Amino acid sequence: MFNYTDAILANIDKLVGTLKGEEELVLVMKKKFTKKELKVFIAMQQETEISEIAKEIHTDEDRVKEIYKAAKKKLNQEKIKKELIRSKN
Repeated sequence: MFNYTDAILANIDKLVGTLKGEEELVLVMKKKFTKKELKVFIAMQQETEISEIAKEIHTDEDRVKEIYKAAKKKLNQEKIKKELIRSKN
């Protein structure tokens, strides 16, 4: 089972606050990432070979790296970070 909390914490710079629950994180990620970004992000976190990922999404290895980089960049946008953390109520 993939752990979104660990994956997000490993890739996010300067997180202020506590992450939401796993189910809520999944919903935010599905909403904010494209299907390919999400698939590549998960596969890279599971340490799948880049060549395997490329085959899976029908592209080349360089494109996989670009998609992963874009996903990490997106994850570090303030707007998305705010959606990933619990609100202070």
